Amino acid sequence: MKRSEINKVIKDMEKLLRECHFYLPEFASWSPDKWKNLKSDAREIVDNRLGWDITDYGTGKFREYGFSLFTIRNGNVKDPQRYPKPYAEKVLMLYPGQFAPTHYHWNKMEDIINRGGNDIYITVWNGNEENQKLDTDVTVSCDGVLKTVQAGGKILLHPGESITITPYLYHNFITNTSGGPVLLGEVSMCNDDENDNNFYDKIGRFPEIEEDEEPYRLLCFEYPKIR
Repeated sequence: MKRSEINKVIKDMEKLLRECHFYLPEFASWSPDKWKNLKSDAREIVDNRLGWDITDYGTGKFREYGFSLFTIRNGNVKDPQRYPKPYAEKVLMLYPGQFAPTHYHWNKMEDIINRGGNDIYITVWNGNEENQKLDTDVTVSCDGVLKTVQAGGKILLHPGESITITPYLYHNFITNTSGGPVLLGEVSMCNDDENDNNFYDKIGRFPEIEEDEEPYRLLCFEYPKIR
């Protein structure tokens, strides 16, 4: 992805957050220069990769296959003594018609909440350890109500509605081609992007960046090291 595209995506997401009256913590607006002077009291942000995360999954086709995320809080499965939080929270954005690839989590359970802006469709399959989609009916909880769909069925979430995603439940996201972007919330167990994502089609997780302009915000994997 070009840095100019990443910058625009973040600005678009900031606009959607304002429209939905969802407010991020102060570090969401820190400039790259402020990060250069970061002190050890902000170590939790760096160690747990809190902050902006814009990805095209290595496809080079962000507007077709991509996701925009901001991790607000997270524990750390590698260092639970220092960071004992067993939970995480994110906000996410998808543009109209944008698709987020099919995957499941081995360990994490999460609720995906439509926070506003548009409808979202979640496609679901039961999965197994052999990376297979099972041809069995899928039962999920949506705001405390059980819903059952066929394998590959879609769950429609209007603003305010949510779905619980359990381990080994394959899922993907797609928005309507009309209307504006959608803002999603994610409330989950501790997040571990490096080890707990199993994509059905093997793809990357973070983008390769072409530096065609200065960064507007640093992404969560670009922070300077804290001594």
